[in-house]
Amino acid sequence: MTAPLLEVRDLAVSYGAIRALRGVSFQIFSGEALAIVGANGAGKSTLMRALSGLVQPSKGSIVFDGASLGGVAAHRRAQAGMLHIREGRGVFGRMSVQENLRLAWETLPRAQRHAEALQAVYARFPRLEQRKHQLAGNLSGGEQQMLALSRAIVAPPRLLLVDEPSLGLSPLLTKEMFLALHELRAKHVTVLLVEQNVRGALGFADRGFVLNHGVFAISGAAKALLNDAAVTSTYLGGGKYRNPDPQDHNETQEEKTA
Repeated sequence: MTAPLLEVRDLAVSYGAIRALRGVSFQIFSGEALAIVGANGAGKSTLMRALSGLVQPSKGSIVFDGASLGGVAAHRRAQAGMLHIREGRGVFGRMSVQENLRLAWETLPRAQRHAEALQAVYARFPRLEQRKHQLAGNLSGGEQQMLALSRAIVAPPRLLLVDEPSLGLSPLLTKEMFLALHELRAKHVTVLLVEQNVRGALGFADRGFVLNHGVFAISGAAKALLNDAAVTSTYLGGGKYRNPDPQDHNETQEEKTA
């Protein structure tokens, strides 16, 4: 049987007396997309920060590609191929767009030349090419999110952790984010996605987990969760976003230039 790329066992994280995660276990296999959804305060971002090494768990284990990550610093996890795109963009505001992309490429260098990697980014997000010499801190929120996600395009990781990529974005830019994620999956990037945009996340993923008060309340095939009225009404609320198919790309480009 194929070993999982990432295996998490009984992971718990506390902030003082607050137990943000209460014992979370799951696996994700190479090439999969897994969505973790839930309300604000459910523990979604804490889970992502624990996986990438930004917070230390109080118990449990994280195994990436067969190696324990206990005590491994965040930058070492990134160099091993785990890229965390944090909630709130997380770009280097005093560096230009091009400098941000250069740094991402140098963190996880590939056979692809730097110039070719940049062209892949600019083909996906032409607006970034127009602003390549601007400081990232002067970009709009949507442009900063494009730049954050472009770190995975310029140097595709083995495992991409994406935390709330559509947060605060318009429907058009949200569609762009999901199209970019589809394209990364086509390049065999494994994706762990945290989202409040329930329909977008579960429409994109193979499997879904509903996080509720620091524990998984339910899990299963993503589309089955999406189509289960009891699950959506109890845990997921509304949400009418339609997850785009990659074939929608031409339509999206036309909308951008309209």
